[in-house]
Amino acid sequence: MSKQIGIPRPVLLTAASVVFVLSWSSGFLIAKAGTAESHPITFVLWRFVLVAGLLAAGALFLAARRRLRMPSWRDIRPHLLIGLFAQFGYVVPIYLAVAAGVSSGTTALIDAVQPLVVATLVGPLLGLRVRALQWLGLALGAAGVVMIVWSDAAAAASPNPGYLLPLVALACLVTATFLERRTSSTLGVFPTLAVHSAVSLAAITIVAVATNTWAPPAEPSFWFATALTALIPSLLAYALYWALLRHLGITGLNALLFLVAPATSVLGALIFGEPFTLATAAGLLLGAAAITLVLLPPRRRSSPEDLASSDAAAAPHPTRQPSPPSRQRSNSSAQR
Repeated sequence: MSKQIGIPRPVLLTAASVVFVLSWSSGFLIAKAGTAESHPITFVLWRFVLVAGLLAAGALFLAARRRLRMPSWRDIRPHLLIGLFAQFGYVVPIYLAVAAGVSSGTTALIDAVQPLVVATLVGPLLGLRVRALQWLGLALGAAGVVMIVWSDAAAAASPNPGYLLPLVALACLVTATFLERRTSSTLGVFPTLAVHSAVSLAAITIVAVATNTWAPPAEPSFWFATALTALIPSLLAYALYWALLRHLGITGLNALLFLVAPATSVLGALIFGEPFTLATAAGLLLGAAAITLVLLPPRRRSSPEDLASSDAAAAPHPTRQPSPPSRQRSNSSAQR
């Protein structure tokens, strides 16, 4: 028997989950840096331009090596709407909220309500069952988010309409997630990113031209932030989002989003000097407990047949006498 060589699957999934949380959190932080010197629509437009260019270069590379298979229109069509919600509908409100003065940590915290929305709707819409331990984990995660939101709101200025924009982004990403779970499309991660980015680029181009916000500034800091947001939250985070959705399931993936809010708060405190309190630390611990409970494998219940077979296997068997030769031959001929 050959021994499998390589990284164990749980280790890969754990590492991918950590990278996903950090890369998804970086989107809120880069949004704050990028919108400080440009209009948010301008920043989002050139983000998608760079993403489209990188994906086109990747497609040419794969085509040259004959590793690119053109997906069918049947598989592409449902992802046009999914991509519109997942990237355009999610990214634009986030950047508009940050530009309106909502802190990166608060934006991520409002967005962290998504797991509870998904868990509430997952049964009626997809026919999936959320276990009791998963509900407990989601409740702990929600408690952690509430603690951090309460602490952040106490130190923040008076609310403005920008606080509603993360809720729009939340609704769009939840819609995209459920649409993807209900479709029978078999697109891989690379074609999924390509289709989503293409339809989002078309939509944001229309908005930028209509609002006359398409022209980019000349500052190098703008292009540096745009390159970062194209590589990390646009390509890496979204690739991991769809990959982990297929490996962890919808409840497991959305449980990871509970860690995005505390991670963003920690990084925001380190990079931008945003407040980090004991409530933030407590919320981080509750989020970790929530992840553990939600991702625990279900306990397998022993059926009566399993118990009977295990009892039979444990019971001592009487010594069997060899069958007579004539009976052995008749059995073998019957088998043939």
